[in-house]
Amino acid sequence: MKLGTSVVAAVLSLAFGSIGMAAKPGWTENFAEAQKRAAYEKKHVLLDFTGSDWCGWCIKIDREVFAKADFKEFGEKSLVLVEVDFPKSKALPSEVKAQNEALERKFAVSGYPTLVLLNSQGKEVKRWEGFKSEFLDELKKAAK
Repeated sequence: MKLGTSVVAAVLSLAFGSIGMAAKPGWTENFAEAQKRAAYEKKHVLLDFTGSDWCGWCIKIDREVFAKADFKEFGEKSLVLVEVDFPKSKALPSEVKAQNEALERKFAVSGYPTLVLLNSQGKEVKRWEGFKSEFLDELKKAAK
């Protein structure tokens, strides 16, 4: 019995682990679910249009902003975080790739990183293009 339970736990761990590996920890890649959650929780949505495995500025903002405790704390309290990724060396599920391409067109993104803040109803509040060291301060002001 214990062996069967262990096998099931391992399979579930692998299955759910692979789902979570697509987006950064604390982020989702499902825009529709993020919008629903933001409306329910009365939070803003932050879209991170990124080239996670090739864009130097995207990698820099991940390390110097998104990985920091103050961003994580603010994000958990005030935001639903959506990674809209355009990687070169990792494959995305076809539905995620199609969604990301549609979002890129909808929000007229022309470079990475582009960060778009939406209110809980999905209306654009502010956007940032490129890396800015003062991004978190500006984000906090815009999300009030």
